[in-house]
Amino acid sequence: MILQDAIDEFLIYLTSVRTLSENTVIGYRNDLVHLTDFLEKDASVESVTKEQLMTSIGYLSQKKMASASINRYIAAVRTLFAYCKKVGHIEKNPALELKTVKLPKRIPKYLTENEIDQLCSMPTKKELLWENRDKAVFEMLYSSGCRVSELANLKFSDFTDGFHAALVRGKGKKDRYVYFEEDAQKALKNYLDDRRKMFVDLKMEDTCDYVFVNQRGGHLSVRGISWILSRYSGPEGTNHQISPHALRHTFATAMLRNGADVRLVQELLGHSSVSTTQRYTHITTEKLIETYNKAHPHAEVENEQK
Repeated sequence: MILQDAIDEFLIYLTSVRTLSENTVIGYRNDLVHLTDFLEKDASVESVTKEQLMTSIGYLSQKKMASASINRYIAAVRTLFAYCKKVGHIEKNPALELKTVKLPKRIPKYLTENEIDQLCSMPTKKELLWENRDKAVFEMLYSSGCRVSELANLKFSDFTDGFHAALVRGKGKKDRYVYFEEDAQKALKNYLDDRRKMFVDLKMEDTCDYVFVNQRGGHLSVRGISWILSRYSGPEGTNHQISPHALRHTFATAMLRNGADVRLVQELLGHSSVSTTQRYTHITTEKLIETYNKAHPHAEVENEQK
């Protein structure tokens, strides 16, 4: 079987059998393009060797591709050949011994308390888009730590206990509860009052079950929320450009700094592994050291001597 045909079949399998999301399947397709670009166009899947796969990884490294992107490519190649072995396209899996490259330690980007307060107040200070909706988006992302896709897909039927909690579907189609504190609940109620009034004034029937809508009454997409945030964090707003994921990082950092157990934060974020959540403990450790150096009497004397 030609490699490209095996890839096409594999992508169909991901969609129809494993029922992965469209974005995930697109990610696999984009990663596997590197494999077909590196090998001959008419290469057969049976002829691919471990040495060729390792050379392809080195080739991507020479092209200065980021380590995380290379690891994603390796994961895609592993999954492809595991599938080919499973369905009998190959007898031996050449990707079985592929090792991921070491990732540099990166502390997730997050906002300080003053920065998050400034961002959440920005919709009321700047007449950029839809004041009450945009404030509700920012407050709810920060309050819950949910992914932007989870907020975009939030429906009224997902709420429990008023607007205090909601059931969201995260990665791997895993359901979990997220929670909204008073500021977020207040911002949401103001937005919903505004939304009802707007559609009455426009003589439109508000039938969209999604919580967040655009000004035409349609579902507000992930891209739409990202664009809204880019406006308020760009030169017209705080001039500190951030992505929606930075609010998730900010939530996790704030929870851990204020004493929340890492396992609780893991559950609230929907991380499958606690090691993912533990990235944020580097931030809290730095803060702990800084606080210690400021508070300890001997540390104070040492700083003065310097």
